[in-house]
Amino acid sequence: MAVVVFLFAFASNRNAARKISEPKIQFIGDDNLFITYETVSKLLIQNQGKVKNVPKEILDLNELESALNSNPMIKSAEVYVSVNGTLNAEIEQKRPIARVSTNASYYIDDEGSYMPLSSNYSARVPLVTGHVEKNNLDNVFVVASKIQNDDFLTKNVIEIRQDIDEKIYLKLRQCKFLVQLGDVKLLDKKINNLKAFYQKSLKENALNNYSKVNLQFDNQVVCTKL
Repeated sequence: MAVVVFLFAFASNRNAARKISEPKIQFIGDDNLFITYETVSKLLIQNQGKVKNVPKEILDLNELESALNSNPMIKSAEVYVSVNGTLNAEIEQKRPIARVSTNASYYIDDEGSYMPLSSNYSARVPLVTGHVEKNNLDNVFVVASKIQNDDFLTKNVIEIRQDIDEKIYLKLRQCKFLVQLGDVKLLDKKINNLKAFYQKSLKENALNNYSKVNLQFDNQVVCTKL
């Protein structure tokens, strides 16, 4: 028993004194990096001194995780030390679904939160224009999420516009008309009406005959001709 206790204590002390090697950083999911390996490495170093060649026992993993998670580009981070002394950081980035372009420029992520622009990569997502406030993104987020999860909308919608009364308009690729959604109530029904109108007009080669397509009325699409 004494030998077992001694070996256990010896192994524990040796493991705690093991030096940390160069951090290994892994990005989970999307290959498009809004935040670089170098930035993550700097965050680790700034919040725990030099993380390389320090004993495992003095490394505060929770503090490192908190530092990474506080970065507005990062959705979640997990930091751990492997048996061989390698410091590992697994990073999941935020995923932008729309880009606000008003007096301020930033992304809206897939949870409806603010995400800054990146100098490293620019996402191809619909623009958001008009009257938009960072603390009131609900309506725009609902529409952007719908676009993100619908193949037709993803292919065709290039801009979401919100007016001062929080009414929503859509601009489609290679179309002259503006789509007037109004509020986000009955959104699925409105989008189905838009798809039906689009396919019919495309077949009749009439897409460019209209200046506005109004979807606010129940069971009908009201169009304004040029």
